[in-house]
Amino acid sequence: MKVEEMVCIMCPLGCRLVVKQEDNGEINVSGNRCPRGIEYGKQEMVEPLRILTSSVLVLNGDMPLVSVKTNKPIPRRVIMQVMDILKNTKVEAPVRVGDIIIKDVLNTGADIVATRNVERREKSSAT
Repeated sequence: MKVEEMVCIMCPLGCRLVVKQEDNGEINVSGNRCPRGIEYGKQEMVEPLRILTSSVLVLNGDMPLVSVKTNKPIPRRVIMQVMDILKNTKVEAPVRVGDIIIKDVLNTGADIVATRNVERREKSSAT
C-alpha cells in the first residue's frame, strides 16, 4: 500500500488529505471537505498535473520577453523538459495574448500560449 499526505489546492479550504493506494490500484481519499478533494487526491496519486508559466525571448519586440503558460495542465514529470524547450524558443514580435507559441508541447495535448501583448519595436530613424 502507498500512502501520501497532501494539502488540497482545489478550493480555499486547503484540506489536509490522506491518500491511500491499495496494492490492487484502488485509491481512497480522506480528510476532504468537498468532492473536489477526492478528485484532486486521486489525480495527484496517479499523475500529478500542473499549469506551467514561464517566458520566452521576443525578437524585435518592445520588450525582450513575453509571458507564456500552458493552456491546460501538463504532467508534472515533463515540466523540466518543457522548460528546456522554452529556454531555446524565440518568437518574432508582434505577439498577442492567446497566440500559440508551441502547439501540443511534448505531445501533452497542451499548447504554450502568450499571456500578454508585445509590440514590434519601432526602428529608430537617422536624423
